[in-house]
Amino acid sequence: MEPLEARVRRLEYYIELALDANGVHKKPFFEMVIQHELEKEEVAAIYKLCEEVYERYVQQKKEGLVNYMPLLTHFVGMLNIKLPPHQTIQALWEQGMYTDLMKELFMLSSQVRG
Repeated sequence: MEPLEARVRRLEYYIELALDANGVHKKPFFEMVIQHELEKEEVAAIYKLCEEVYERYVQQKKEGLVNYMPLLTHFVGMLNIKLPPHQTIQALWEQGMYTDLMKELFMLSSQVRG
């Protein structure tokens, strides 16, 4: 029987090939998830955070608010520490996830970064 470590290495290689074949580079957030070795639960927490911030964004927009810096602060503060905030926002936006919100957060994040 093949050693477990060899099987894991082979499976990792097969996954890498499959990702290349399916164009993971067209899915920058998924690529970040893989690069930063996030667990399924960690990704679920990011989706939950995005949903929460998106709901606040929609509500604030309805109320006529135009300063979304508190949303950026909350998002960055709650984001998984393994992920760089600005690049994560950009990846989510480019992948078409929460596009209105991520565009707004990306612009704010770019201003803060200088």
